[in-house]
Amino acid sequence: MTRVLIADDDHLMRAGLIELLTADPGIEIAGQAATGREAVAKARMLAPEVVLMDVRMPDLDGIAATKQLSQTAPEVKILILTTFEQDDYIFDALRAGASGFLLKRARPEELIAAVHAVASGDSLLSPSVTRRVIYRLAQQPTPNLADQAKLEALTPRERETLELVARGLSNREIAAVLVVEESTIRTHVKRILMKLGLRDRVQAVIFAYETGINRPRRIEGHPRPE
Repeated sequence: MTRVLIADDDHLMRAGLIELLTADPGIEIAGQAATGREAVAKARMLAPEVVLMDVRMPDLDGIAATKQLSQTAPEVKILILTTFEQDDYIFDALRAGASGFLLKRARPEELIAAVHAVASGDSLLSPSVTRRVIYRLAQQPTPNLADQAKLEALTPRERETLELVARGLSNREIAAVLVVEESTIRTHVKRILMKLGLRDRVQAVIFAYETGINRPRRIEGHPRPE
């Protein structure tokens, strides 16, 4: 059972999300919050697996709340759910420690699947957000030299795995490229995240591009974010 805390300042939105999520037998609503500060307090008290976090909330916005939770309750997964799609929101949320970013116009089944994915340790971005992430990372002028030093902790195979993760490949696809078992790749990914102090694959992708391991190319059919 995945316990979810819903943080949104819109009462009708919270009620709608509760009705939607409780229709899934694998999801339990742990609580709800109307402000970012309340979300942080209730997440610490109720220990949900996932927090559905709105961006624009009074008292403390969702990005600041995400950063606080990432520092004080890193076991809690944050899924940003918002009507907004601005680049600053996306990157600030991901760097703050969010495991996913989904738009409120997503279909109900997409939201339910996202909650389960994030709870299981996967990261998630909607397709349009993914294009924005890669396009924005392509604009990074210089590698982060301080983070580059952390790469020395990785073995050659782990670094190769990180490069493929940053290209968006799944564990199964990486295993096919490297001609190894998928379980081996899962082990590599876990060790990479542990050695680099990263929460999940989203953070690994950002780290890889910011250190210059991968410089993103033009996405076929999407040279610029929509």
